[in-house]
Amino acid sequence: MSKPRPTGITANRTERTLTIDWNNGRSCTYTFVGLRAVCPCVECKGGHANMGGPPDMGAYNDAYNPQLNLKEIGQVGSYALQFQWNDGHHTGIYTWDYLFQICAGQEDGP
Repeated sequence: MSKPRPTGITANRTERTLTIDWNNGRSCTYTFVGLRAVCPCVECKGGHANMGGPPDMGAYNDAYNPQLNLKEIGQVGSYALQFQWNDGHHTGIYTWDYLFQICAGQEDGP
């Protein structure tokens, strides 16, 4: 089976969610605050030595920030999304694999 790739992406700024439909038939809805909490950038991960790990589903599930919202979303090549948040942060590159890991983590539970 090929790697999961999105077939549709919808951002809902009112609900503060992102929905990705995947080529394997799954559909996942992500909270903006959860995505921001598991930002994969070097600054958020605490240095280069911590890069490349799986998303912290505890941080994703526990995230709370009623003021956070998405300003912009952009595709990075054919492999990732990059978000610009209203808190000014914009350096995280969320690969399709990373986003799918979050999707799988939502189903697996804590």
